[in-house]
Parts: sequence; structure tokens; C-alpha cells
Amino acid sequence: MTFFDQIRTAIRQRLAYRRTVAELSRLPNDIALDLNIYQGDARQIAHRAVYGA
Repeated sequence: MTFFDQIRTAIRQRLAYRRTVAELSRLPNDIALDLNIYQGDARQIAHRAVYGA
């Protein structure tokens, strides 16, 4: 993988992370609770989803 490929991958991951945090933060509280998601954990959940555990 070239340097520019690594940069592109990092940018795509960061955008996916930010989009996922935004979507989780916008969930209505009742739906978040049904999914067993505490909205204060949105960043941790998004990080695991995009970058892995």
C-alpha cells in the first residue's frame, strides 16, 4: 500500500467514524434504548465499528 493509499484509507475511516457518531447521536432515545445503546457511548461504538476492537 502506498503512502497516498494509506492517507485515502485514513480519510475514509475518519469520515465513516464521524458519520457513525452523528447517526448514533441523532437516534431517538426510545430507539437507542431498544438497541441497548447509551448515546453517551456513541464515540466508543463508532470507533469499534470503523476501526475494529
